[in-house]
Amino acid sequence: MNQIINMIIRQVTRQLISRGINAGFDKMGQMNAQRRTLDLPPDALDENGNPVEPQISREERRQQKLARQQAKRAKQSMKAMRKITRF
Repeated sequence: MNQIINMIIRQVTRQLISRGINAGFDKMGQMNAQRRTLDLPPDALDENGNPVEPQISREERRQQKLARQQAKRAKQSMKAMRKITRF
């Protein structure tokens, strides 16, 4: 009796695992198909077909960093003002 139950459990788990693997491969194929349909120039993709981020200059990177820092300071000061004006 125990052997029969073990056999059934093995078959069910094998089916579940194979369904999960098949679903994963299907999803991967869909993602690759979506990646191929992007309207990007050929130099915007690497050898695997993945989109490549455009290189930004040092000055642009510095400006982005300053903008993030200013936004962080503004957020912190707003939090401080809320704490001060709370009764």
